[in-house]
Amino acid sequence: MSISIRKLDSSQSDFQAALDALLAFDAGTDAAIETAVAAILADVKARGDAAVLEYTNRFDRIPNGGAASMAAFDVGQDELQAALDALPAAQRAALATAAQRVRAFHERQRDELKGFTYTEADGTVLGQKITPLDRVGIYVPGGKAAYPSSVLMNAIPAQVAGVAEIVMVVPTPDGVKNQMVLAAAAIAGVTRVITIGGAQAVGALAHGTQSIAPVDKIVGPGNAYVAAAKRRVFGIVGIDMIAGPSEILIICDGTTDPDWVAMDLFSQAEHDELAQAILLCPDADYIARVEASIRKLLPTMPRQDTIRTSLTDRGALIKVRDMAEACAIANAIAAEHLEISAEDPQQYADQIRHAGAMFLGRYSSESLGDYCCGPNHVLPTSRTARFSSPLGVYDFQKRSSIIHVSEAGAQTLGRVAAELAYGEGLQAHARSAELRLKPAP
Repeated sequence: MSISIRKLDSSQSDFQAALDALLAFDAGTDAAIETAVAAILADVKARGDAAVLEYTNRFDRIPNGGAASMAAFDVGQDELQAALDALPAAQRAALATAAQRVRAFHERQRDELKGFTYTEADGTVLGQKITPLDRVGIYVPGGKAAYPSSVLMNAIPAQVAGVAEIVMVVPTPDGVKNQMVLAAAAIAGVTRVITIGGAQAVGALAHGTQSIAPVDKIVGPGNAYVAAAKRRVFGIVGIDMIAGPSEILIICDGTTDPDWVAMDLFSQAEHDELAQAILLCPDADYIARVEASIRKLLPTMPRQDTIRTSLTDRGALIKVRDMAEACAIANAIAAEHLEISAEDPQQYADQIRHAGAMFLGRYSSESLGDYCCGPNHVLPTSRTARFSSPLGVYDFQKRSSIIHVSEAGAQTLGRVAAELAYGEGLQAHARSAELRLKPAP
């Protein structure tokens, strides 16, 4: 079965309209999903464990008539360790290496996020104190695929930040637990694992139940029901982001093996049919070689149907005037993953303002970042890299301002505050400041 991937040219008069159409993605909510999620969250808030138990038994098809109590969904630390110990040696070594690299990166990130204080001439001390969240919830998808890498990427920065309790929820359809996910929880320092999922798990983490204490923030990806639930509980708890379909944008100067670039496009297209994979290149002949590689390699892919749909519906090979224009277009796209596959990639990276993660040079495949480079793979999608950042230690910390005004400082600042407060019509504010002023000599 052949593939048809759109080809665009930035020199064409209709290019901008074509690019806008390519990037358009309706992230609107489904009314039926929103209605179902609202009902589930309200029920969990009202009935607690009983509702979570009922929904989990039903939606995850728990065998043998379902679990009798919420206790059946708790996975003890001994079971997590047993899962880690039972992994084949190669898998355990890979998991340990990835965890060590993710931890090392986020420890360095933590060390850069220090509080500060400074003392003004009159003795007033101002500053900022950084403290970790007390308790966070991590949602790990289950069902069609299991993602031990997501466990590492969500749990390790929370642990490094100093979060005291990390509660992981993961659905287990048909009661089947993924042993590598449990092993990842052990190696990442997760303090509690509960095998529940869906909107009911989000509701339990946000509102709390008889057996689950409410958390301060919920992070991690999930299906449309999970995303809708996270939107609805935001404000009761913090959330990381609402993740959209995966994206890769490759800027290439035509010097990389076209098979490599084709496979890098595949690496995101295989996630799902809505994933987006785009190539920007100034060399028309090279674009043709990449297209030939796509046609050659696609039949060898186990997930070729998903890749084909993704590339046909949302992919593109785009001819640009030069690499500078490629960088300008990349800033407009603000992709989740940006590969700069070129000689001296840093000169082009210096021109990039908006990208979730940048992979520089032809050996930096995006897939390495998904698993073991160290920086977090939880990244902003759907052009939100224009204003948001990868998940990190900072997502599990909060900042408190420190204000210690000296007696001398109160004389100066009190007059300024009073003047502004009277201007706003807030007399109590003004008088509060004025009461601390010394009488004029």
